[in-house]
Amino acid sequence: RPVIPLESTILPCKKIERKDIVVFKFPRDLKKDYVKRVIALEGEKVEIKDKEVYVNDRPLEEKYKVHIDAQVFQKNGYYQYDDVIRDNFGPVVVPPGHLFVMGDNRDNSLDSRYWGFLPMNYLKGRPWLIYFSYEAERDAYLKNGVQDKFKKFFRFFSKTRWSRIMKVVF
Repeated sequence: RPVIPLESTILPCKKIERKDIVVFKFPRDLKKDYVKRVIALEGEKVEIKDKEVYVNDRPLEEKYKVHIDAQVFQKNGYYQYDDVIRDNFGPVVVPPGHLFVMGDNRDNSLDSRYWGFLPMNYLKGRPWLIYFSYEAERDAYLKNGVQDKFKKFFRFFSKTRWSRIMKVVF
């Protein structure tokens, strides 16, 4: 009996478009799934100038994006490379069979700016619901001691993003 992969039943229903939210296999660790927003499609030019995204030389209207840091890192400054490409990137042209994706939390997102273009065959589907949301500290995954576990437990209520729970995202 033939088996139809889940992604082949989800993705063909609607063509991927700019600003869609997608679930995909993380290119640096294919065992992990990531969720990001499509910023540019194959053949499109992407550039970021002072935190503003341009696709094909036009500013991309993005009501959903969030910046937690007002500072803009310039290419000519004395900053780490990762800081500079966060705010000023490209221009690059998305190759055939790929997408350029970014997280909505622009100042704290591991996305195409850092690991490159997303191959289309890594797509798994589209999310439709946020069933739980928690604001973890950036280095929380490094903290695994007993004291850290107690802190996490007691911060559950203050760090849970209650307004996002059960929010429809498609």
